[in-house]
Amino acid sequence: MGNQSIFIEKIVASYNPKGAFIFLGAGLLDGEIVAPAKVNLALKMMNRHGLIAGATGTGKTRTLQLIAEQLSDAGVPVFLLDVKGDLSGLHQPGESNSALVERGEALEWPFEPSGFPVELFSLSGKVGNPMRLTVEDFGPVMLGRILELNDTQTGVLAAVFKYAEDTKLPLVDFTDLKKLLTYLTDGPGAEEIKDSYGRISGSTSGTILRKLVALEQQDVSDIFGEREFDINDLFGRVDGKGVISLLNISDIQDQPVLFSTFLLSLLAQLFKSLPEVGDLDKPKLVFFFEEAHLLFKDAPKAFLTQVEQIVRLIRSKGVGIFFCTQAPTDIPESVLGQLGNRVQHALRAFTPNDAEALRKTVKTYPRSEFYEIDRVLTSLGTGQALITVLNDKGIPTEVVATHLIPPRAVMGPVDAQTYNQLVSASPFYAKYHQAVERRSASEILDEKVQAHAAKEAREVEAKTRASGKSRRSTRQTPLEAAQKAATTTLAREGTKLLAKLANGLLTAMFRRRR
Repeated sequence: MGNQSIFIEKIVASYNPKGAFIFLGAGLLDGEIVAPAKVNLALKMMNRHGLIAGATGTGKTRTLQLIAEQLSDAGVPVFLLDVKGDLSGLHQPGESNSALVERGEALEWPFEPSGFPVELFSLSGKVGNPMRLTVEDFGPVMLGRILELNDTQTGVLAAVFKYAEDTKLPLVDFTDLKKLLTYLTDGPGAEEIKDSYGRISGSTSGTILRKLVALEQQDVSDIFGEREFDINDLFGRVDGKGVISLLNISDIQDQPVLFSTFLLSLLAQLFKSLPEVGDLDKPKLVFFFEEAHLLFKDAPKAFLTQVEQIVRLIRSKGVGIFFCTQAPTDIPESVLGQLGNRVQHALRAFTPNDAEALRKTVKTYPRSEFYEIDRVLTSLGTGQALITVLNDKGIPTEVVATHLIPPRAVMGPVDAQTYNQLVSASPFYAKYHQAVERRSASEILDEKVQAHAAKEAREVEAKTRASGKSRRSTRQTPLEAAQKAATTTLAREGTKLLAKLANGLLTAMFRRRR
């Protein structure tokens, strides 16, 4: 018991009531809430990234929601993936009830319903304001990922992107990319690239084209285009509260590789455009990556390398990333090692695979003198979690079983009418609702092909004219041959006539003499 008291004192010592921390809940001892044992997550350590894990139905989404609410209160903008379309309730204050009041009193955190500023986005544009990217900003590695290309095909795609960059051809949508592939494979560009970029085989080009067409037929290619989403629109504040941007993917849940890769592309855009700021008192943005296991499943090495690089370096831009998934083992070790804040909900061990995942998960947590971590993880109830975070000095805290505070907003979707009003009333409706067309690679290549065809026609005409003059100097045209034949015939007939006349004249003279 003495050790447990020391442990509680450590947690209490880390508590700062001035708002420099996000309050997650209170410690549990033998299943009982220990109210003074505040469990907090330092705001200044939020850009050191984190993990929210646990089996289905154990409360991961609600933990994500309560962290997002407090970040918003602290003026920190948040980006959330709304997988089922049920996070829009963040806009409206939740309803109090006796259970929530009792829980708030036990945790010494009174339940005070509150709503938060929310923006609703969608990749398809059907369940929110469109969030588009251009093909060139998506890049060959990420595009190769969603097209499920092999290394050779992705390499060819990279060469095509490099050619587009070198020749100032804007790749905005799939039409641009398809036109460029055709141009470089079977068109005038084939000879142009053979020395600097290498030839593109018809079979490789055909495979990429077929996969592009297949993706178009799934009605998701509209995410590539303009107007392109401006990542600066993720940093909004309303009345001092950070805006919570929700990307609703409920209508494309069957395209996990697409939406998970799209999220990574947003992070890549943030990484490229934001300046270095080092460690701030609070992050500029926190990015929650729901269904994170989908990002890494069967991912090629080049793709994983890009993920690792972004996660490692983006913290210096003031951006924190939280991966949300079922188990830490869903995350590659190279990425998991960079997640300093861990909220682990209950895990189940119903099968041998579950037991193996539990064993590996236990090894990812610091050793504890107070908990048998494997037993705790299988006995946690809904709304409870095993937590270790970085304190305000960047030192990992010892793990603690925690009873989490409840979210203050509605834990579910708003009604359809309110949802549609939020979408249409947003300043982003006018900005992004209508797609924009501009002169891009497709139009430029059409002009190049037409110019090339016209040039070839002129060359053929010139050759024909030159070869025609050469033939006239040695050969007769049909008209000339006919004229010559007629002249020869006339000359021959004329000679015969003159001979007859001469013969007749001589005969007459001879008769007169006699």
